[in-house]
Amino acid sequence: MTIFLFTIKRCFRNKMNIILLCVLPVIVILMPDEEWTLLPLGFQLYGVVLFFAAARLVSIIMDDRTKGVLMRIGVAPVTHLQYLWQNLLAYSLILIVQIILVIVGGLLYGHDLVHPLLLFVVYALFAMTAIGFSLAWFSLFRHKETAFVILMSFIMLMSMGGGMLWSLEMMPELMQRLAMLLPTYWLVESMTIVASQANKTELLVPLIILLLFTVTFLVIGSKRRLS
Repeated sequence: MTIFLFTIKRCFRNKMNIILLCVLPVIVILMPDEEWTLLPLGFQLYGVVLFFAAARLVSIIMDDRTKGVLMRIGVAPVTHLQYLWQNLLAYSLILIVQIILVIVGGLLYGHDLVHPLLLFVVYALFAMTAIGFSLAWFSLFRHKETAFVILMSFIMLMSMGGGMLWSLEMMPELMQRLAMLLPTYWLVESMTIVASQANKTELLVPLIILLLFTVTFLVIGSKRRLS
């Protein structure tokens, strides 16, 4: 697990990573409630923070590729698969710990999160989806800066199109249907079911779809990365 531990240390060497992992979650907790959201505003927008954080963490793999680290792994007693899953495990653990701290912090601050355990499951699965998406995304580019800048814009577009920044009811019907192709839509759908205290069996559909997104992205990103 040497790569796993080393990856965790690397994640906290960058100031921007520290802001995304430690500072923004505090802002999420302190944000007030809004009438148009079933959850406190910060928790409505927390998915955006998770997406940005996942992108920053996964970009470390692209750094390794551009610096030739993956080439050196080819002649080391470590397989590409071991390198990849230990990196992804480190990213996942960091985000899951962050999610736990955000939810616990929100409860201590006095937010009514209705079903915090279910909310944790939703955020955790979306974090995996964001990691998988970022892995697949970076596998398409050769230059980190270009990939990252475009990805940041794309994350904002998906956040807006998925209903994370405003209600989907404000959008045209065609846009509402197209939004179902975005993982951010299913995050919002999951949060809505949790916050509205609807039948919890309804939560299975968006969670399964997020899981399918995750598996698809990981397969695409892993194959391209290992080739």
